[in-house]
Amino acid sequence: MRFHESSGQGYTKISEYLHIIAAKAGIVMKSNLDLVNDCDSFPYYDDDPQAYTELVSSYYKLYTQRYSKPVGYVLPWVVKQMPWESNLWDIDHDKKQIIPSFPQSKTIEATLKRAQDNRVFKLLEKWRNELYTVHREDGLNPLGDRTITMDRSGSPLFGIVTYGVHMTTYVNTQDGMKIWVPKRAKGKTYGGLLDNTVAGGIATGEHPLECIMRESAEEASLPEELVRSAAKPCGTISYFSFRDPRAGGENGLLQPEVQFVYDMEVGEDVVPKPCDDEVEDFRLWTVAEVQKALSEGQFKPNCALYLLDFFIRHGILTAQNEKNYIEIISRLHRKLPFPTATAM
Repeated sequence: MRFHESSGQGYTKISEYLHIIAAKAGIVMKSNLDLVNDCDSFPYYDDDPQAYTELVSSYYKLYTQRYSKPVGYVLPWVVKQMPWESNLWDIDHDKKQIIPSFPQSKTIEATLKRAQDNRVFKLLEKWRNELYTVHREDGLNPLGDRTITMDRSGSPLFGIVTYGVHMTTYVNTQDGMKIWVPKRAKGKTYGGLLDNTVAGGIATGEHPLECIMRESAEEASLPEELVRSAAKPCGTISYFSFRDPRAGGENGLLQPEVQFVYDMEVGEDVVPKPCDDEVEDFRLWTVAEVQKALSEGQFKPNCALYLLDFFIRHGILTAQNEKNYIEIISRLHRKLPFPTATAM
């Protein structure tokens, strides 16, 4: 009996076959839940309340003026090394609270620039010149005095929630579904690993669709008209990671993220091409080839989550062929311990 590889039944057979081959070769393959754990690596309270409480209580909390909820976690060694200026910051070491003075964006920028000048953190060696918004508890950050921003390069030092977009571009062929998969340039973070077709961070004041159109042109040479008309919004994914050395900069920094997800079906005549220096090449892969690469850990950790979400939404990954189906879906939409944007 033949199975269409983009069906749920076909996915089961592909997965079983890959694990049999791997077992014979002595290769340990990652399960779908392993892929989730690799990215959503920050612990959950329910798994071990005492350990979770002890861990979180060791962090400093970043607050903003006039708001009662923290917007980020700062690691103790970051607090110790950061070149704070007492006239710009209110730091309570007993309560482990950090609050910038007005104007808050300028205070944060001045401190990060000072740290960069003094070469305190490797992470700041490359200043991104791209602002990220610090969203507060009311979810409202209109452009102006109430908007707090920081350069993208410094966001992991303060552990704030960052936002981005990811798009999977696919083709339905006579042989089944195929997905456009780029390989990241070796000189970039997570160099040499596989990625989603298009991805990028949402800058302050930018709408997710504007971001995906910009990134599509920059990374994949996809025309704006095509993306505007064909890209379909498919919700969000959220997770909380510890950064590893492949991300660049210091190891173990905290990175809670929310990503807006898009799908784009294209014809066989549409071929993504590298435009900037982010991507080495693109390859059009079958679902089986993508699944094999996922199980071998060839994808950038967070990109694996978007592909799992894609497989779930397209009926490829189901409760019948994935024993951890419910947990995976839940983990792809983690509730973060900080305020998140109500609109972008």
